[in-house]
Amino acid sequence: MSYSIGVIGTGYVGLVTGTCLAETGNSVHCIDIDPKKIDMLRQGILPIYEPGLQHYLERNVREQRIQFSLDLAEAVRSCTLLMLCLPTPPGEDGSADLQYVLTAVRTIGELLNSLDITDPRIIINKSTVPVGTCELVRNILREVAPTRDHHVVSNPEFLREGFAVEDFMKPDRVVVGTSSPYAEEIMRDLYEPFLHSGNPVYVFDEKSAEVTKYAANAFLATKISFMNDLSAYCETVGADVEKIRIGIGADDRIGKRFLFAGIGYGGSCFPKDVKAIVYAARQAGTPLEILESVGRVNKRQVERFVERLRLRFDGLLEGRVLALWGLAFKPNTDDVRDAPAFAIIDAVRAQGALVKAYDPEARETTKRVYADAITYATSPYDACDGADALIIATEWNEFRKPDWNRLKTLLVRPLVFDGRNLFDVDDMLAEGFEYHSIGRGSAIPDTSDPDV
Repeated sequence: MSYSIGVIGTGYVGLVTGTCLAETGNSVHCIDIDPKKIDMLRQGILPIYEPGLQHYLERNVREQRIQFSLDLAEAVRSCTLLMLCLPTPPGEDGSADLQYVLTAVRTIGELLNSLDITDPRIIINKSTVPVGTCELVRNILREVAPTRDHHVVSNPEFLREGFAVEDFMKPDRVVVGTSSPYAEEIMRDLYEPFLHSGNPVYVFDEKSAEVTKYAANAFLATKISFMNDLSAYCETVGADVEKIRIGIGADDRIGKRFLFAGIGYGGSCFPKDVKAIVYAARQAGTPLEILESVGRVNKRQVERFVERLRLRFDGLLEGRVLALWGLAFKPNTDDVRDAPAFAIIDAVRAQGALVKAYDPEARETTKRVYADAITYATSPYDACDGADALIIATEWNEFRKPDWNRLKTLLVRPLVFDGRNLFDVDDMLAEGFEYHSIGRGSAIPDTSDPDV
């Protein structure tokens, strides 16, 4: 059957969740407190870039299966399912800030009373939250609306930015945490259209579902940091981290994914979630020692990359013009939260360098941070015109097959620092470029400029 669903919060998770649930015939009410954002969405304008989402949004707006509003009361009145898709930003100590989630829950409870709602309501937490949050939500509802019929569910999302629509429409698993048989039955039915290939719904207790989300992201971040830690060793001893990736990735116990060495992970999930679970475990008296090192390795990786760049210029970046390809933390998104490119920008600007940056989607999100402190190029080649070196920070597909001859005419010297290992070292040597990447030997042509 179809459901009336209130999605509270129209950020990345809320928009993908609401739009995809509308696509299967549900009536979705997306609620936010930002009038400007709601106005944009009513016009079919997305505030984020996510491949495929615009198409689904336009269709479901046209078919009137999704609507956008500032009116939380209407969503509580008309929707059986209320999905919390709210931010949980990290505090200075790494803890997840639950103020948005818990404030919304208290307001929902008050509305259940004031609207005299007698039908059951299922409050579903899709936000990434610490273990025990469902219990906090349940306690607030019992305090504020003790006579109302409410059920609490943890339903963590496992969406990859750049592939979020595909991940929601064809999930490899759905995790539901609830102690309510009523809520379990409805959640199974809600996700049934997305699971025709036979992938499972796992129903856990609430705490296990909450930890599952953190554990998944923390484990993937650990794989990345393991390879990045290994890359420094490879550079020292003369091994090739790319060959090692292939060698260990062929073992199905390890798997091929998330083994690419680079300048570290970023985005809205991995940095925040690693910090949050490390903080929570420390508070519980059971520190997660491996994960405590994951964040340190990630931070050190980009610092090491910048130091190699600095040493290439004899420790003097003052006045150097550096071309930067990629601003988003990963391709196929405009998300720049905790982007390694930003760490590079901050480090080289602190040493007096000038940055000319290009990204296919993240120009506007970057401008909100840097304004006119850096130069925004109109193309990859425009970024390189007159630059002393090219830095690659994001592995967008359009960067993979450049015109090397054209780049030679634009760059002051044929010098590339590749933070994503896009190119083969021998191929770069053959093209006549000095090429430095991650965890591999460098290409140093005989024709490299001797006076730098």
